Amino acid sequence: QVQLVESGGGLVQAGGSLRLSCAASGGTFSMYAMGWFRQGPGKEREFVAAITRSGGTTLYADSVKGRFTISRDNAKNAVYLQMNSLKPEDTAAYYCAGGRYASSVASEFDYWGQGTQVTVSS
Repeated sequence: QVQLVESGGGLVQAGGSLRLSCAASGGTFSMYAMGWFRQGPGKEREFVAAITRSGGTTLYADSVKGRFTISRDNAKNAVYLQMNSLKPEDTAAYYCAGGRYASSVASEFDYWGQGTQVTVSS
């Protein structure tokens, strides 16, 4: 079983930046593709970004492409989401997830963290 714990959320003004971290334990981290999803108030959970096991390939939602960067450090058992040029519509709870394949589909991921809140003020 893999446990995932997100951190780094908070309140930021529009145009600002945040870096989310997700620490993994209880498994062989390098065996899992990782993803970030988010769920805004009154909205369904949506894909943000994903990264393959080696980190060689990344996927992004169109809404964050060019502003967000996903990365991982297999030696530290961690995945990151660097978020720049934040907009109020980025306000959401952000969740990291682990699975077999890097995918934009939430059901492809087996393990989920508890989430970290990001609030972007205008």
